[in-house]
Amino acid sequence: AGTANALVGGWGNLGGGVTQLVMGSVLFPLFQTGMSVEMAWRTVCIVPAVVGFGLGLLIIFISDDAPKGNYKEMKANGTMPEISAAASFRSGAMNINTWLLFIQYGCCFGVELTMNNAAAMYFVQKFDQSVAGAAAIASIFGWMNLFARGIGGYVSDRVNAKMGMRGRLIWQGALLVIEGILIFVFAHSDSLVGAIVLMVFFSTVVQSAEGSTYGIVPYINPPVTGSIAGVVGAGGNVGAVCFGLGFRQMDTIKAFYLMGGCVLASGIFTAFISIKGHRGLLWGTDSPEVIAAYKKTGAPATTTLQVPEPDAEVEEEDKA
Repeated sequence: AGTANALVGGWGNLGGGVTQLVMGSVLFPLFQTGMSVEMAWRTVCIVPAVVGFGLGLLIIFISDDAPKGNYKEMKANGTMPEISAAASFRSGAMNINTWLLFIQYGCCFGVELTMNNAAAMYFVQKFDQSVAGAAAIASIFGWMNLFARGIGGYVSDRVNAKMGMRGRLIWQGALLVIEGILIFVFAHSDSLVGAIVLMVFFSTVVQSAEGSTYGIVPYINPPVTGSIAGVVGAGGNVGAVCFGLGFRQMDTIKAFYLMGGCVLASGIFTAFISIKGHRGLLWGTDSPEVIAAYKKTGAPATTTLQVPEPDAEVEEEDKA
């Protein structure tokens, strides 16, 4: 689950780095010919709009709703339980783990979105780079999605195979703490080369934390994973808005301090994540099935993904 989610999400986020490079370093100088700077930026925004519209049409016509097929067929043949959207969302939103991961995702994906915007400004202001040059350097942050988010999910899966959920949580907390420290170090870099090198490591850890987060999401409450994933994903956008306001209203260094402090605090929250049937960092125990799975003492796992049944609370709300 961690590797699959991380690779898909990471390659999606790669668009941030591609956008920085293509729009800032290629299209912007091209459109600026014969236009004012403001008009050039307005005009160049048409390009991603057209690409996005075309991709949306492509997805509608050629993609499935889920790995096992389309929802309509899955409900018809009984491989997908009938759960109302309201009941699913209520069950996911009432789980405290959802909101802890919401905060943590805001402190990794939210940081990435913020850096996609703030990094170019940082290199212009601190190292006197041109807009095009700063955009090219800042695009490195997004390009790390080629592998970094996938690494986060892959390692999460590997430690889960050795230690169960506790291994995933240790990896998650460690990544967020390291990320927070790197933000403080990056803010104090005095050399352009040093800042670029630090940004590579910083970006790798940020995106690994994103992959690690979505290695945990499917275990919180499997029947309502979609709702939980949506809430957690929204945390990234909320984090980006909050950190973006910090960079808008505060001095750049102070904004980095604020962001780094929030990330460090979010890493501590990992200790309070407690998932039913899984051992956490401070409390809880693994169920016999979970122990048998990661110690490989039980029967071999079936190759077919088992569709989880709704819990009692969701069933009652769905009937109501």
